[in-house]
Amino acid sequence: MAGYAVPENELIGVDEALRRVMEGVSPLPAEKVGLEEALGRILVEPVLAREDIPPFPNSAMDGYAVRSQDVAGASKSSPVKLKVVGSAAAGYTPEVAVTPGTAVRIMTGAPVPPGADAVVRFENTDESLLGKGPKEYVSILAPAKKGENVRMAGEDVKAGETVLEAGALIRPQEVGLLASIGITTVEVHRRPRVAILSTGDELLPPESEIFPGKIRDANSYSLAALVRKYGGIPIPLGIARDTEEDIRSKVRQGIEARVDLFLTSAGVSKGDYDVVKAVLNAEGEISFWMVRMKPGQPLAFGYVQGVPLLGLPGNPVSSIVSFEQFGRPMLLKMRGFTCLEKPTIRAIAAERFKNSGRRNYVRVRIEKSGSCYIARKAGPQGSGRLQTLSRANGLMIIPEGVMEVKVGEEVEVQMLDWPEIVQCGFGEKGNLE
Repeated sequence: MAGYAVPENELIGVDEALRRVMEGVSPLPAEKVGLEEALGRILVEPVLAREDIPPFPNSAMDGYAVRSQDVAGASKSSPVKLKVVGSAAAGYTPEVAVTPGTAVRIMTGAPVPPGADAVVRFENTDESLLGKGPKEYVSILAPAKKGENVRMAGEDVKAGETVLEAGALIRPQEVGLLASIGITTVEVHRRPRVAILSTGDELLPPESEIFPGKIRDANSYSLAALVRKYGGIPIPLGIARDTEEDIRSKVRQGIEARVDLFLTSAGVSKGDYDVVKAVLNAEGEISFWMVRMKPGQPLAFGYVQGVPLLGLPGNPVSSIVSFEQFGRPMLLKMRGFTCLEKPTIRAIAAERFKNSGRRNYVRVRIEKSGSCYIARKAGPQGSGRLQTLSRANGLMIIPEGVMEVKVGEEVEVQMLDWPEIVQCGFGEKGNLE
């Protein structure tokens, strides 16, 4: 495999950059996992039911199992009195049958006894008037049609039916469905292992004291969090200094860790030291582009010893925004997803937004107002202003070539958080899932 043979720092559009990046990755091979590890994964093979669900007719209500023809004319003014011949509880096989003029007291989930074809719920009997203890007779106060309050065998799933297609996302409800049909392991796409490398002599670990000329490394941690958020396994490589030896050592460390993707930050801009570019090209084939977007103009893509590499800008906001546009869909594709677009909503601009002409991803705070969403700036938009991104719950997209968004205009917003959180207001906790 090789990177795109294009001029150094070629100027391209966001969509073209995304097309090139996405052509460079494929869904990862399958692995077998247990249900406890299946959440959020994509099925490789369809799943067929081996039995009916439910496997037998059972009661959907607490009440009395009856023959529908026995209670066809029942009413409060003209109740039908039936002899109670037994009871049925969930988990046990009924020991008696329902015959003409009889009923069986039954609980939700219990097998419907032979002879019965309907269940009359307690509320439609004189159960509450009879007091505690066994009942010899019960009065039915309403009719019940055949099959009423009965879950039939195979009503949910029939044996041999395809319950989940290949490519299905396993959510909590799919986990429950698989468990209900006795499936305890599934074939899913493997989660990508992602090497994360920050480069630069100026970087220090977060626990270090700051001194002149140095800054703490935020990118390794934000990118690792994003990789986890989108289902990957981060493999931190730490900080590489601006020497060929150190960068080459970190890259080879990632190769030895058998990663599926390299993420680097810094070292891809036109003015960056050539040592980063030299090492990456020496270890593989990398193209460096200037993408018409803000924040996040510089981008690199290619392969290092056959492993895809995405090189992100060094500024913290640019790194995160670029990852959302390029790294996120790469990870999703590797995980087997086919729907790769980031969720968007339509909102109304509450203030004026200027633009440079590039596609601009403006950090905004989305609020609900009646039936509409309102977009306001989350703060100053400099590419080093990470706190503004922390205050944002969306990225408002100003298309390339548009120089201004006026108050009241409708805009497209990529949601960093789902719209539900908008209902809760800024600062609410426990609503980010």
